[in-house]
Amino acid sequence: MRESGILFPVFSLPSRFGIGCVSKEAYDFVDFLEKSGQGFWQVLPVGPTGFGDSPYQPFSAFAGNPYFIGLEKLIEEGLLTWDECNSTDFGNNEEKVDYGALYQGRFTLLRKAYERFTEKGLDKEKDYLEFVKEEKDWLQDYALIMAIKTEEQGKNWQDWDLPYRTRKPAAIKKALTELADEIGFFMFQQYEFDRQWKKLHEYAASKNVKIIGDIPFYVAMDSADVWAHPEVFRMNDDLTPELVAGCPPDAFSATGQLWGNPVYDWDSMKKAGYPWWVLRMKRSYELYDVVRIDHFHGFCDYYAVPAEDETAENGELLKGPGMDLFTVLKKKVPEMKGDGLCVIAEDLGNVTKENKKLLDDSGFPGMKVLQFAFTSWDSVYMTHRHEKNSVVYTGTHDNPPTRAWLDMINDGERDYLRRYLNSMNTDYGALVWDFIREAYRSVSDLCIIPLQDYLVKGNESRINTPGTAGENWQWRLRPNFLSDDLAYSIRQLAETYSRIPQKNEGM
Repeated sequence: MRESGILFPVFSLPSRFGIGCVSKEAYDFVDFLEKSGQGFWQVLPVGPTGFGDSPYQPFSAFAGNPYFIGLEKLIEEGLLTWDECNSTDFGNNEEKVDYGALYQGRFTLLRKAYERFTEKGLDKEKDYLEFVKEEKDWLQDYALIMAIKTEEQGKNWQDWDLPYRTRKPAAIKKALTELADEIGFFMFQQYEFDRQWKKLHEYAASKNVKIIGDIPFYVAMDSADVWAHPEVFRMNDDLTPELVAGCPPDAFSATGQLWGNPVYDWDSMKKAGYPWWVLRMKRSYELYDVVRIDHFHGFCDYYAVPAEDETAENGELLKGPGMDLFTVLKKKVPEMKGDGLCVIAEDLGNVTKENKKLLDDSGFPGMKVLQFAFTSWDSVYMTHRHEKNSVVYTGTHDNPPTRAWLDMINDGERDYLRRYLNSMNTDYGALVWDFIREAYRSVSDLCIIPLQDYLVKGNESRINTPGTAGENWQWRLRPNFLSDDLAYSIRQLAETYSRIPQKNEGM
């Protein structure tokens, strides 16, 4: 298998209602991928985002983002009207998501849609009831925590009164009764997201395009996962965290980094057979064909800091589950049993013998990011050092677009890059395409290019700058920006370097 694909977040799709979603534009992008000879669409995590809008800190590791529900579909179903949607303020910048306006407008419309959904008796229909039953392992806990959060004006569940915080049976029974309508509202959102996403997924499959999903290694402290399943994490008896995730002190930070996510209780999970991870991976394969697992090194070892500490200096490196977890997952998750591509391991950063062995033993491909290749001689990220079982990228969502990166590197690195690419181009736009071509030439089985690089976009299209807040996860593609000429140029690359996907049998 030699194939290629495009990295493009769902929220970055063009749309008329403030954020990319499962609308006509999503289907159009699948058509663009097919025209371009691309076999994969890689997205970022699609979970419901909270404060900071990061898809890597969702309220649930299982739920979908209600922002991604296509409002046009709700109009088709008679749950909303065009006038209601067109008169709602989603912000007036078609190149950036306005999350403040989106939060106010989207949920007001979804509430109207839910009211009509129940008035029509659709919450009693077979499809809805089957969805609720099939997803019961996570759906009710998610809907319940979100309903209580609404009642508590959005407060973190750790700040709730003790009966709710510790899930006292009497308090939960009371909430299920008194907040039944609000719980139903959040279940409705998940039903609509699920059915819309799965129809898009089916359409992609009909066009021979596979979707690569992305799951964070850690979950957010303020999530349904931690509230409903504290036994999965290193928590104290009062449900405060015992240990939280972080990064040890290094040349960049004398006190390290304190991420604050709860760390897993791997010993407890191992005894139980890792049920939470089995459910998580099964849910992931309902939504995606391939799963990129963030921070893969954390399965080998991870840095844990006492929760009461204000810096990460006193943390320690602890052992993760290693291959034991993946042995169990490969037995219990059908999609992980075959020989085809099922997981991409995000193995960037410091590589040790132990985490390299875990990657080799798992058989999963790691990542090769070309932007990391030209800051040192003979870097492992240079194309002559790639191996077939890997995925090559020009950059990721955490990197600047390559056009911006060319401005950021120094003259020596830029000269080295030109010599390595055998490129005399002084025009940076042409040099970006030379860089893309180098990724296509790699022996890596799969090549993924961020859409911004094909468009030679600059820093205005950067998705995320790690360690910053306020300007991330916002870039949107302008409507009608992808041309047939661009699709033809991308297809030529795929054909030249033998990356056109083979037609799946039965299609």
